[in-house]
Amino acid sequence: MRQSAGPEHRRLHAFLISTSIVALAEIGDKTQLLALILAARFRRPLPIACAILVATALNHAAAGALGAWLTDLATPSTLRWILGLSFIAMALWTLVPDKFAAEDAPVGVGTGGVFVTTLVAFFVAEMADKTQFATIALAARFDAVVAVVAGTTCGMMLANLPAVYFGERLAAWMPVRLVHMLAAGLFAALGSATLLGAGASLGF
Repeated sequence: MRQSAGPEHRRLHAFLISTSIVALAEIGDKTQLLALILAARFRRPLPIACAILVATALNHAAAGALGAWLTDLATPSTLRWILGLSFIAMALWTLVPDKFAAEDAPVGVGTGGVFVTTLVAFFVAEMADKTQFATIALAARFDAVVAVVAGTTCGMMLANLPAVYFGERLAAWMPVRLVHMLAAGLFAALGSATLLGAGASLGF
């Protein structure tokens, strides 16, 4: 699925879309709730932030590789339908509030310290999360895996760094419902454009 635009333009487009959609989808997500809990529990924002960055990069790199691999398993026409419907399904999923029980977060720091404890907890929580599925779909939608993974990782950090450093003050101020509606709108628009083949110039 090659896009007609130049490679630099294509990568920038994939990066910006991936950053925007994941940053919005992550607000109120279970992994952001985990970041809030860990920040309040351990009160070590720097190692927590670094661990979230590493866990996200590793998780999304694997998801991006899977998405790129999926493009070889179906014809462009079939893949367009799969991805279009997947984006619309994620739009609906984004509107469902996430929950994360405080008792599911690590209670104490293991032998690896706050960094390793956060790294493991965040990596596990991100498995089968909506942002991981979004990374798979975006990597399959755009022929720019590195740009997509960089964008989704950046989006996660944009949402989670304020949660780590400002905690409950951010949670009380953030209009989560409105942000979820914006994220759902982006997913739906991307899904509709994919299904309608707005697309042919983007490789479908």
